[in-house]
Amino acid sequence: MKSAKDKRAYDAVVVGSGPNGLAAAITLQQKGLSVLLLEGKDTIGGGLGTAELTLPGFLHDVCSAIHPMAAASPFFATLPLADHGLRYAYPEISAAHPFDSGEAAVLLKSIEETARLLEKDNQAYLKLIKPIASDWPSIVGDVLSPLHIPAKPVSMARFGLKAIPSALTIAKRFSTEKAKGLWAGMAAHAIQPLSNLTTSAIGLVLLVAGHLGGWPVPIGGSQQIANALASYFVSLGGKIETESYITSLGQLPSSHAVLFDVTPRQLLKIAGHQFSAVYKGQLARYRYGMGVFKVDWALDGPVPFTAEACRRAGTLHIGNTLQEITRSEQLSAQGKHPERPFVLMAQQSIVDTSRAPAGKHAVWAYCHVPHGSTVDMTERIEKQIERFAPGFRERILAKHTMNTVEMENYNANYIGGDINGGMLDIRQLFTRPALRLSPYRTSKKGLYICSSSTPPGGGVHGMCGYHAAQRVLKDLFPDN
Repeated sequence: MKSAKDKRAYDAVVVGSGPNGLAAAITLQQKGLSVLLLEGKDTIGGGLGTAELTLPGFLHDVCSAIHPMAAASPFFATLPLADHGLRYAYPEISAAHPFDSGEAAVLLKSIEETARLLEKDNQAYLKLIKPIASDWPSIVGDVLSPLHIPAKPVSMARFGLKAIPSALTIAKRFSTEKAKGLWAGMAAHAIQPLSNLTTSAIGLVLLVAGHLGGWPVPIGGSQQIANALASYFVSLGGKIETESYITSLGQLPSSHAVLFDVTPRQLLKIAGHQFSAVYKGQLARYRYGMGVFKVDWALDGPVPFTAEACRRAGTLHIGNTLQEITRSEQLSAQGKHPERPFVLMAQQSIVDTSRAPAGKHAVWAYCHVPHGSTVDMTERIEKQIERFAPGFRERILAKHTMNTVEMENYNANYIGGDINGGMLDIRQLFTRPALRLSPYRTSKKGLYICSSSTPPGGGVHGMCGYHAAQRVLKDLFPDN
């Protein structure tokens, strides 16, 4: 809290209104500080945008779409977001994974039922997931945190022994193509080769999140998450200014702290002249990962998947076998464009009728591509969907595409189309964006970074912003 003699305009300024910027602003405002949130665009939310990208009446999520991590977020769980308009719809099946055989593996709320449908791998799935699901309520706060001594070290060790190995190593626990495929689709959310260490972590987290909280769809679009967070922030007394694109520190009002919801590249441009040579060097060496190519479709009806379960799933992992998905991700990491890309698809309108006119559907999909790619992957993505849903193309009324350059133009944090804010491999899992006692502090007192380029990384959970704000409170406002 400012003293009567303090002439600073604000206690804290947050640059960027993505979920982490909003989380940081809320955390500080809850402590009675005066906080200004600045957003460069005319709408808040960063990747939480929703727009009529194809035809009038069809609402498409511009970037993020399905939100298991929002449902799993310890910080979001403490906020009265329902009181500020946020409502979720839960698909009957969180995720489905179709195969050429016409069958599909599915992620259901029930661990036992999901395992039973994996037949011969029933016990292998239970042995992998059930202990983590049991421990999850006591370790989720530690999993979604920077490196530190955990509150439950034994439980965290059990998780770590399964999370640190590569996805290919964990896949050896299964004997059937169905279980291996389901696992590969989950792990491929890591956006890196499945042979890399720690690719199992995201797969495990997504599976457990599905069993414990589901993979929800925000009614009205992902923008509603941002709107609810912003509404709550303002209700606490916070201030938001849009169309305030920051390129230098000189544009900012005076404050005790500035928190940047940006990646290292933008941070260097804005404030690099204030940093030590060592810190600047670390930020300059920060590595970004693969990009995405995204397509939105307005459809004249539901996607005609061969496997009936896929028609009831909010999310589809389209890549057939473990081998095919592994090859697709490896090729993309090598700078190549696979003919059969692994496709992540979302059918928000099967549970949220506000997304499309009656009887119509709004569908979203993307595949991983080399960093900075401008290759049009529409044909290859549609072929992959048609492979498991014959007649899909006949239902297309209109489409909208975004390559990696267009993704970055929409959200400056998506460098080269990287939606994770930087590579989340073993080298950057615990040291993003630099090797420091606190990953949120920069080398300049009062300047902090709170984006997904800090732990715990990408996903709509707000935990990067929450932890950065906690660091600010300890450093600058210890009495609050």
